Amino acid sequence: MGFKLKIRTEQLSDYGEVFNLNYLAFGNREDESRLIERIRLSEGFIPELSLVADENDEIVGHALFSKAQIVEEGNRHDVTVLAPIAVLPSNQKTGIGGKLIQEGLKRCEALGYDFVFLIGHPTYYPKFGFKPARKYGFELKQFNVPDDVFMVFEFTEGKVKTTIKGELMYPKSFFN
Repeated sequence: MGFKLKIRTEQLSDYGEVFNLNYLAFGNREDESRLIERIRLSEGFIPELSLVADENDEIVGHALFSKAQIVEEGNRHDVTVLAPIAVLPSNQKTGIGGKLIQEGLKRCEALGYDFVFLIGHPTYYPKFGFKPARKYGFELKQFNVPDDVFMVFEFTEGKVKTTIKGELMYPKSFFN
């Protein structure tokens, strides 16, 4: 019998397993697991954008896309951010993270979002179409990160040049 992987929406009954998955994936620390809990309780939580990778009834991966805003001179534009994303250590480097990202991007687009932002590894995320965000006029001051790890994905090619600029504002759920 082979492995059957499916990407699905996280259910309430998955919360404990998702907590443990993130704990293990991030080196036996609770920071990301607690972040997920705070996001779930916030206005920025979009249930259908909390995804799990389910392999033979075991959760082996999780990705959470949630609401944030681009702010410029009082104008606010809703966007989504990807954070966190995790795969069980024993299942890493098997493509599960990529499948979670692709499904999440599909769902964000279907919900009408123009952009997804993240802070992430500069050689991994560009494979999925993410580009350095600062060179498109976006700023991030809440976290002090290098230009190559602050990235944006645009659903309509060229839209970053014509629609909005400003500072990405992560909601307060991202901070203790």
